Amino acid sequence: MTHRPRPGSRLRRPFVIGLTGSIGMGKSTAAAMFEREGVPVFDADAEVHRLQGPGGALVAAIEARFPGTTGPQGVDRQKLGRLVLGNTHELAALEAIVHPAVGKAQKRFLAANRARDVVVLDIPLLFEKGGWRRVGAIAVVSAPAWMQRKRVMRRPGMTAAKLKAIRRLQVPDRVKRARADFIIETGRPKSETHRQIRFIASCFRAR
Repeated sequence: MTHRPRPGSRLRRPFVIGLTGSIGMGKSTAAAMFEREGVPVFDADAEVHRLQGPGGALVAAIEARFPGTTGPQGVDRQKLGRLVLGNTHELAALEAIVHPAVGKAQKRFLAANRARDVVVLDIPLLFEKGGWRRVGAIAVVSAPAWMQRKRVMRRPGMTAAKLKAIRRLQVPDRVKRARADFIIETGRPKSETHRQIRFIASCFRAR
């Protein structure tokens, strides 16, 4: 694990750690480990699933903009993905629907945890969408490229072409690592990854 403290990081309460990492790097595992350490985690992906799931608040708006992509179970992510992945205009239209709703949920999370010492915002596109400006420290989850590919290709419906398209939308891992305050290595045994996360959590409890 690498720690590069940023000058001027705001020691506000709660202290906000932005957790990010490219697809397949083990971010969900890292987020669960933070929760095991008693650190509240806002999971942006989970919030999107909730908003797009059965009865979700965004289902109607997505159906109106992308007809035929929803059903009784909410948004069909495979159908929607085929429409927006690789299409900048359509992706921007989807983001205009989704991002404001996720932003509101994030604000509610921070308000509900304002008495805590430290919280984590688990945001896949932290760098890509500018969220890094609103956190006190950045933790990047990283693993070797061969391991990333192996993990991702196990996912249902994943293809080499789809992975390539997703990677084009994401800041490269080497750039994320260079900009991180903490680098969490997940290409090691889980006990070692957990040790790194325990250390990060303890830093901000003791500040």
